[in-house]
Amino acid sequence: MEQTMVDLDELRAATLRWITDDPDKSSRDELYGLLDALPGSAAELASRFASRLRFGTAGLRGPLRAGPNGMNLAVVRSAAAGLANWLNAKGATGPVVIGYDARHRSDEFASETARVVTGSGREAYLLPQPLPTPVLAYAVRKLGAAAGVTVTASHNPPQDNGYKVYLGEQLGGERGNGGQIVSPVDTEIEMAIADLGPLKQIPLGEPGTTLGTDIVEAYVADAATVVDPHDPKQLSIVATPMHGVGGHVLTSALKAAGFAAPVLVPEQAEPDPDFPTVAFPNPEEPGAMDLLLRLARTEGADVAISLDPDADRCAVAIPTRDGNWRALSGNEVGILLADHLMRKGKTGTYATTIVSSTLLKAMCDQRGRDYNETLTGFKWIVRAAADLAFGYEEALGYCVSPDTVRDKDGITAALLVAEIAAGQAARMETLQERLDEISQEFGLYLTDQLSVRVEDVQDIADCMSRLRARKPSTLLDEPVKEWQDLLPEADVVIIETNTVRAVCRPSGTEPKLKAYLEVRETIGSDRESATERARASLQALKTEMENILGI
Repeated sequence: MEQTMVDLDELRAATLRWITDDPDKSSRDELYGLLDALPGSAAELASRFASRLRFGTAGLRGPLRAGPNGMNLAVVRSAAAGLANWLNAKGATGPVVIGYDARHRSDEFASETARVVTGSGREAYLLPQPLPTPVLAYAVRKLGAAAGVTVTASHNPPQDNGYKVYLGEQLGGERGNGGQIVSPVDTEIEMAIADLGPLKQIPLGEPGTTLGTDIVEAYVADAATVVDPHDPKQLSIVATPMHGVGGHVLTSALKAAGFAAPVLVPEQAEPDPDFPTVAFPNPEEPGAMDLLLRLARTEGADVAISLDPDADRCAVAIPTRDGNWRALSGNEVGILLADHLMRKGKTGTYATTIVSSTLLKAMCDQRGRDYNETLTGFKWIVRAAADLAFGYEEALGYCVSPDTVRDKDGITAALLVAEIAAGQAARMETLQERLDEISQEFGLYLTDQLSVRVEDVQDIADCMSRLRARKPSTLLDEPVKEWQDLLPEADVVIIETNTVRAVCRPSGTEPKLKAYLEVRETIGSDRESATERARASLQALKTEMENILGI
């Protein structure tokens, strides 16, 4: 009991110290309410003060709540000040461009960031309304900014928010111009945050300059150029922004490129920070695209497109031969896009990550294109080469126009998908038939993912240790021809045979262990049999990897 009282005293003291420097009355009142509820609120308070929300290469992301371990005005002010001081210390010139989505408090956090930036002696440009993340990434390049910030939690649950930082060419270099920050920048900004002192001493300036809609119009016009104006445009599209900010921009971009406006899922067409029609606002989650697929059947559409809430990711669904609909995997969409760009003659480097399908490498090898493979994360993909032609990750992220947006961009990806689908339709063919032609040329590459959520993150470390200690000599009875352990650069193990590949790593954002699995099969004259063999092999590989990892 005495120890409990000491812990409560320490917790109460830490909370009061935070309150004295918190600039937001609503947050102070929230914490006072938790103090009044002690000892019953001890666990909640302890969670909020267990650590400080860390500024990493993905910026900040966490639950909207008062205290150091949450997204709130105090944490945002410190992040903005740390960034501003770091930019000044580096001698960077130019404005900071600030964007935001339609989540709870996003506009407030963006305004606070602008006042901190102007208070540091630098111009701040605010985007004119809640807009997709790719528009912010575009604006950083277009306006020659020193840096960019967008307030978004992407496809996280509604109770979360976040803070992403982008660099201009001065500090990001040619490859990182308009791209997300990478180490050691995150560490340097984190150190600048730690050196701030009391938040009340941070100077706040004017609200900054709110940009006109011409920046959005410029993005739309440039996005439309990914499509050939002379190619077919007859296509029936249904789409959803999934309660996010991409609907109007996607519609404008499709129309600017010559397509008919898509039919949007009416329940999800306008921004809603509570995401009422989905359990989890991520197109990859089961059930998230149900309303879209229902609309696709009703409309008799040719293709269905889902953006995630900040529109930097794009999911695609197509009709099947039996009259149903199926969502394509991220690898399938990535390969369709890469194949299309290659056939259009786009030169340069094609890049993906170590956890994506190896089919892109096979295509590049056979077609004489440069190829690069990076660690997971779009911040690495866009830095794969100065002459990047295309980059993708299996988690629905695609960069089809690196000179416009040096980041994943769901809207330009959707435009290119529409161009491919319209071209197929003009030939009385489907996207599935193009995928079949690619597999006939290169072989069948089937992928899947083994994902295990844990309560104790130590379980993940134990699994990786077991894998390294018990290196398998075979997978699916084939000799292992390559074993790569990427430590210390990354906690990743890659195992490969002639026809099988497994990439094991801890998730970077969740308490999960992931294994990315691939099997390769020659098509021959019987596609159906080859597909069944590949599916059976993939299921067997999943079972084998579960045993190897001890899960």
